[in-house]
Amino acid sequence: MRPTRLERITSDAGAEIAVLTFDHPPLNLFDQAMFDAITADVAELVADPPRAVLLRAEGKVVSGGVDVHIFDGLSIDEGAALWRKLFDEIIHPLESLPCPVVYAAHGLTLTAAFEIALACDIILASPRAKFGLVETVVGLTPSMGGPQRLAERAGSGRARELVMTGGLYDAATLHTWGVVNSVHDDVDAEARALVARLAAGPTRAHHATKQIVEAWRSGGVAHADEVTPEVSGALFATSDLKGAVRSFLDVGPGKATYTGE
Repeated sequence: MRPTRLERITSDAGAEIAVLTFDHPPLNLFDQAMFDAITADVAELVADPPRAVLLRAEGKVVSGGVDVHIFDGLSIDEGAALWRKLFDEIIHPLESLPCPVVYAAHGLTLTAAFEIALACDIILASPRAKFGLVETVVGLTPSMGGPQRLAERAGSGRARELVMTGGLYDAATLHTWGVVNSVHDDVDAEARALVARLAAGPTRAHHATKQIVEAWRSGGVAHADEVTPEVSGALFATSDLKGAVRSFLDVGPGKATYTGE
């Protein structure tokens, strides 16, 4: 049985949504089959992007972490190559998708699953969810971008605390830190509703937002200011902006519909 499932659905508003589900019982461990499946799924999303993506999991936990067999006996060069591959084939392509990406965590979310969440735009969690980057148990540091993305969201001191202690942190705590965007009793339903709303929005404008924020991440406010005029200026050629401006002028705000074009 394939350890992931990628489905494309159409929302009530007619927008295409992709739902990527981890389904690798009993613990959704990130073994080689899981990494290979996610790599293929992300490649498919890159080749044919929808208007929004939801990442979620089946089972009691989101993931119990990485199958440690993957690390056994690796040389320095092989270890470095592993991390480069995961950045190149999962983390960076996921971040660069030209649409909103939402992650729903309903239970325990460890190591690679948490690092993938940190590469998404918005993280929703259940009150029962717990998160951890526990790589110190095998003498590692998280190496799929978790520490730096955690530092971006919560500050460097919090990132060092979470990684160095190897502790588990509940959703409420990470919400106060700014890592989790919001906490919901029925996180799957909330995430699906949010993704549907985002997918019905101005997709090109959402992509522009991601590009501007990415410029800030790489070069600060000055760099973001440099790229904003061209990135945002290009939106004036989109049907969504033209139609929304006309709708605003004709019937007032909040009445426009978007096609993603």
